[in-house]
Amino acid sequence: MRRFEGYAVMLTGAGRGIGEATARRFAAEGARVLVTDLDGERAAKTAASIRADGGEAESLACDVAERADAEAAVAHAVRSFGRLDVLVNNAHSCNRDTPLFEDQPDDEWHQDLDITLGGAFRCARAALPHLAAADGRGAIVNVGSVNGEQDFGNHAYSAAKAGLAGLTRTLAGHAAPRGVRVNLVVPGTIRTPGWDGREDTLRRAASVYPLGRVGEPTDIAAAITFLASSDAAWITGVTLPVDGGLLTSNLGLRRAFGHRAASEEA
Repeated sequence: MRRFEGYAVMLTGAGRGIGEATARRFAAEGARVLVTDLDGERAAKTAASIRADGGEAESLACDVAERADAEAAVAHAVRSFGRLDVLVNNAHSCNRDTPLFEDQPDDEWHQDLDITLGGAFRCARAALPHLAAADGRGAIVNVGSVNGEQDFGNHAYSAAKAGLAGLTRTLAGHAAPRGVRVNLVVPGTIRTPGWDGREDTLRRAASVYPLGRVGEPTDIAAAITFLASSDAAWITGVTLPVDGGLLTSNLGLRRAFGHRAASEEA
C-alpha cells in the first residue's frame, strides 16, 4: 500500500528511534521525506539509508529550540519537494528528575519544555500555511507520551507532553477550517536506542503491560502514518494511546488484590 504517493513529509527528531521508523514507513508508502534531527550526521545517515532502500529522502540538521532552524527546515522541505503535506513533531528532551523536586534546575526544566513543547509550536507555526495549501490533506501528528496522561516521573518532560496534548486540541480547532488535521499519538515504553544497556529494565517494564511487552518504534510509526493518511480523514484533535494497554489497567494493583493475568495462569 502506498498511501502517501506524491506527499511531502517533514519529521523532527527523526535520526533514530520512533522518528527514524516513521520516516522509513512514510518513504515505503511513497512519501518524499525530510529527516531532521539536532544531530545532522544522524539525520543524514537515516536519509541515506532510506534512499538506499529506494525511497526519497533528504536530511537537515535542525534545533527546534531555535525559531530560525524550524522555519529553515520547513522552507527546505517546500523548496525541495514543492509542497508540504505532513508535519510530524517528534523531537523532545527528557532530563532526569532530581531526588527532591525543589532541587530541579531551572535550565533543565526550560530545556524540556522548550524543545518538547516549544519545538512543536515553532514547527507547526512555520508549517501551517503550507499544510493549509495542501489540497485538504494537510496534517500534523504530534508525538506525546503516557507521561503526559499519568504519573510516571520526569516532571518537566511530563508537563511538556501534557502541554503538547493541550496544544494538539486547540490547534486542531483552529486548523480544521483551513483543511488541516492535528492529532496526538501517545506512546508507552518503546524500545529505542535511549534504552540501550538497560535491557533488564525493559524486561521488568514488559511485565506491567497488559499486552505483555514493551513497544517497538514500528508500532508508533504505524499509528502516526494512519493519523496522517486519508484513512483518518475525519479524525482531528484526538489523543491516541499506543501503549499496550498501560493506561487502561493497573496490573500492580490487580496483583495486589490477587488477580493474575491470563499469561501468568497458563
